[in-house]
Amino acid sequence: FQNKTNGVPPRRWLAFCNPQLSGVITEAIGTDEWVTDTALLEKLAPLAKDAELQKKWKDAKQERKALCAKLIEDSTGVKVSTDALFDIQIKRIHEYKRQLLNIMGIIHRYNEMKAMTPEERANVTPRVCVFGGKAYATYLQAKRIVRLVTAVGEVVNNDPEIGDLLKVVFVPDYNVSLAETLIPASELSQHISTAGTEASGTSNMKFQMNGCLIIGTLDGANVEIRECVGDENFFLFGIEEPEVEPARAERAAGKFEPPASFTAVMDCIKAGTFGAPGEFDELLWSLEGNEGFGRGDYFLVAKDFQSYIECQAKVDEAYKNQAGWTESSIISTAFSGKFNSDRTIDQYAKEIWDIKPLPVP
Repeated sequence: FQNKTNGVPPRRWLAFCNPQLSGVITEAIGTDEWVTDTALLEKLAPLAKDAELQKKWKDAKQERKALCAKLIEDSTGVKVSTDALFDIQIKRIHEYKRQLLNIMGIIHRYNEMKAMTPEERANVTPRVCVFGGKAYATYLQAKRIVRLVTAVGEVVNNDPEIGDLLKVVFVPDYNVSLAETLIPASELSQHISTAGTEASGTSNMKFQMNGCLIIGTLDGANVEIRECVGDENFFLFGIEEPEVEPARAERAAGKFEPPASFTAVMDCIKAGTFGAPGEFDELLWSLEGNEGFGRGDYFLVAKDFQSYIECQAKVDEAYKNQAGWTESSIISTAFSGKFNSDRTIDQYAKEIWDIKPLPVP
């Protein structure tokens, strides 16, 4: 049995879908051969602090954010500010991928902002939080998560006290074409599955190629992406895979005490702040109890919650330093070459199939 790290085609997921950034890359390294030889992207790394490159890099990102903002308004009716941090989670809706952790973190953020004075709010890092993905037709919990996201958006997006400081949107009818607009605009991407549940994942690779920073657990391809970009350019939180089963055992024994931050969000949802009273009871039941099918918080949302919101606070601070953020963005792209699907197929050919390239005459 052998492992081969997944990859994605840079032709589609950078050159085609993000011509703005592709042009900046080609100009910076002096060739467009990176499209077929992604190792050349590493030439960006020594230039990551260069002020001229950073300006062009940010201008390209702003152009993509403007296109994304138009897509969001056209598809949801929600107007968003391109000055905000674009925080995007697009993937299949599943409890293990923990869109629920994301939206509960947003509720925590919203409640904190509501408790602030106007002066305190002036220091908040604005965010546009975007969700997208499909739920399997009979997967009711996934559909309930989608409904919670839209219910939170209905409240947050119409709160005059909050304004452009926080927007929450679920983009409908997710597909590759939508991804080609969302991914190039993203500045933070969430890959927050419970440690040990994601075999690899490839959307994180697409985001990385486009200079997006990742907040995530030590799971799937996140492990290798973090090794490539460096700890300082990856927002890591949560328990690691060897801690997962002990955490479930702790819960089953009734010894786990959820953090106050998590309990406050649960109480907020139960109070009917979002949606109709009782609408999310069945969704919340999965986070309650100590064990049993569909109970006991199997994917450890409560266990990782405090670590998650503390990590998100680090994101807020990092984004205020735009030069540092842009440097990390350039580094992300520079070290994304490993995740080229050409490399994956080449490894299969040489190490598994034992076949040789056939030159084109």
